[in-house]
Amino acid sequence: MRLEALKLLEDVRQAADLIEDFVAGKNLDEYSSDPLLRSAVERQFQIIGEALNRLSRTDPSVAERISDTSRIIAFRNVLTHGYDLVDQPLVWGVIHTNLPALRDEVEALLAEGES
Repeated sequence: MRLEALKLLEDVRQAADLIEDFVAGKNLDEYSSDPLLRSAVERQFQIIGEALNRLSRTDPSVAERISDTSRIIAFRNVLTHGYDLVDQPLVWGVIHTNLPALRDEVEALLAEGES
């Protein structure tokens, strides 16, 4: 695996870790009512989406091994360009439903790339 792909995957892993740290012990109401927390989480999702966007251009064969890459990039675009349309319960659901699977896939790719 190319060095650039490994770097981008590491960026995804770090952003996912930060999101998990930020929301640890929080519930949806706490998340929704805390603009600083929401901003921090959304920023990390933007990083994840941009890293996968770059990965899809620089190493498409690796990007294709991540489920829903195009949906993740689209989610990043909504957070960036449709900031006024962000649905907080949807973001909360992505954190708890989709983020763990993404992290697992990225971990597996990183382990494969480092061996």
